[in-house]
Amino acid sequence: MAIIDINSLTHPGVEVFSTLTEAQLRRRVEPEKGVFIAESPKVISVALNAGYEPLALLCERRHIAGDARDIIARCGDIPVYTGERQLLSRLTGYTLTRGVLCAMRRPRQESVEDVCRDARRIVVVDAVSDSTNIGAIFRSAAALGIDGVLLTADSCDPLNRRAVRVSMGSVFLVPWAWLDGPVEGLRDLGFRTVAMALTDKSIPLDDPVLRQQPRLAVIMGTEGDGLPREAIEKADYVVRIPMSHHVDSLNVAAAAAVAFWELAAGRAG
Repeated sequence: MAIIDINSLTHPGVEVFSTLTEAQLRRRVEPEKGVFIAESPKVISVALNAGYEPLALLCERRHIAGDARDIIARCGDIPVYTGERQLLSRLTGYTLTRGVLCAMRRPRQESVEDVCRDARRIVVVDAVSDSTNIGAIFRSAAALGIDGVLLTADSCDPLNRRAVRVSMGSVFLVPWAWLDGPVEGLRDLGFRTVAMALTDKSIPLDDPVLRQQPRLAVIMGTEGDGLPREAIEKADYVVRIPMSHHVDSLNVAAAAAVAFWELAAGRAG
């Protein structure tokens, strides 16, 4: 490894941590695969365990022999840029969580067929653009028995820095892909679709018919607008979470966790 002390916001090599936007990281740097940023030793460790390739580290000087020591040792011969906390905060625009960031190479993008091949329960994320919600959905998916995640093109990138951090690295544990075609096309892969929406025809989440299905695709929409009418009308089931105290809905991340727990294939029957 090469420990590189920086004392300038324009030091060569640190632009991946500072001046490049999320879109540029995804599309401009390494056009074939792209780059993303993982934050905190725990999250970086999960990514390394999952086989992701590190490219460079940015670390507060005081953490080199502390919280970041094991991560630095695991990353091998890559540059480790370091400096004082105040400088790194000015460089990145925020205070580093546990004092370390890692630029990592994006993996080969999986296809919908790859993600669905052996899956029994998947979630379709429709137009959810908030990175915090995406991270929370992935964390619940990993913890509660969801085998894969499909996202429409207008959803937030799961490898967005904040989404990765909120997920605590769960985005590295659950297979995911971008869904280019219509959701109803998942029927050709053996799935029945479940639209989470409050309508006059909604059945409760604990309806026994849902657990009896061998393969389910749970469709989650935005918190404000919900799912598009077309997605609801074309779904095999429209499902609601029973509520109390006249509350009509939950945050999409909370609703996803409830749905995942109830519909997990391992608890069927």
